[in-house]
Amino acid sequence: MGPLPRTLELFYDVLSPYSWLCFEVLCRYQKIWNIKLQLQPTLIAGIMKDSGSVSAMRFLTAVKMENPEMLEKVSRELWMRVWSRDQDISEPQSILAAAEKAGLSAEQAQGLLEMISTAEVKKKLREVTEVACKYGAFGLPVTVAHVDGQTHMLFGSDRMELLAYLLGEKWMGPVPPTLNARL
Repeated sequence: MGPLPRTLELFYDVLSPYSWLCFEVLCRYQKIWNIKLQLQPTLIAGIMKDSGSVSAMRFLTAVKMENPEMLEKVSRELWMRVWSRDQDISEPQSILAAAEKAGLSAEQAQGLLEMISTAEVKKKLREVTEVACKYGAFGLPVTVAHVDGQTHMLFGSDRMELLAYLLGEKWMGPVPPTLNARL
């Protein structure tokens, strides 16, 4: 039996294409490396002070609060809209379309969209962004590995070999062979 699950926190913003690369790789490796991946929607504007992703990141925060099992799918769909289809993700209709394409019902998506202006969601996103800053974030993505009682902060999507080393795992490229067989 392999090592006990280690925890990785991924602080990301869907306006960061490098966050997307890191997100996809870590989602592929979470079972292979036996890691508990904690997705942390983070407002890049809170770190870099200039971004247009507030609505999308508040929406993802609401998803995490109410339907955490859907966070990976909704995050991926927002990335697909903005980076693969050049669609605006700041408009409510676009956010709703992404949520529904990811598998949320229209009613669920609308309820989550209504939450983005609540103090609770705003506070939660601000808190997560502050945590990323406390780890030393100066941009996104930031992956925080909690291994053997130690915390390691890695910036960027090009640190996967180092992350594998910290975890005592083997890096097999961005698409590990077990996933290649299914593609």
